[in-house]
Amino acid sequence: MVKSTRLSAADVEEIFRRFHEAVPEPRGELESVNVFTLLVAVVLSAQATDAGVNRATRALFKIADTPEKMLALGEDGLREFIKTVGLYRAKAKNVIGLSRALRDRHQGTVPETREALEALPGVGRKTANVVLNNAFGQPTLAVDTHVFRVGNRIGLATGKTPLEVELKLLKVVPGRYMHH
Repeated sequence: MVKSTRLSAADVEEIFRRFHEAVPEPRGELESVNVFTLLVAVVLSAQATDAGVNRATRALFKIADTPEKMLALGEDGLREFIKTVGLYRAKAKNVIGLSRALRDRHQGTVPETREALEALPGVGRKTANVVLNNAFGQPTLAVDTHVFRVGNRIGLATGKTPLEVELKLLKVVPGRYMHH
């Protein structure tokens, strides 16, 4: 048996072989033009659909695709672009806060470490994992409610919290399938 799972190593390999066969080059659904806009899109996607975030950000990213431009737009201006996204007031505050932090602490660039990302307003572990994986190619797993439920249901990685499931998945998912 593979450590941290009820499935055999062969079963785990077969699951991911089938995933790869169905979607050979997986990529995120969120639209972005650079690492900063990916970070913003992921922050906005919490408790929202990717399609809804994409509708809101298409026009936004044409005028605010850097921390400096986002700060120039301001919180009120940002709200106008994202008002169709759930929790838009809090998210606007976080996006302006993370833009300020990127400008002041990271020379306007998105950091490549989980710790630095999680120190930004509105960025938790799942958001950091998405950015680290999709923007920087790091082998991370973002455990949302769907991954959490399926991991538990099929016995791939059982746990009571998303973090517990994530840590178990990191032990059992074959490395070549870590980009999602």
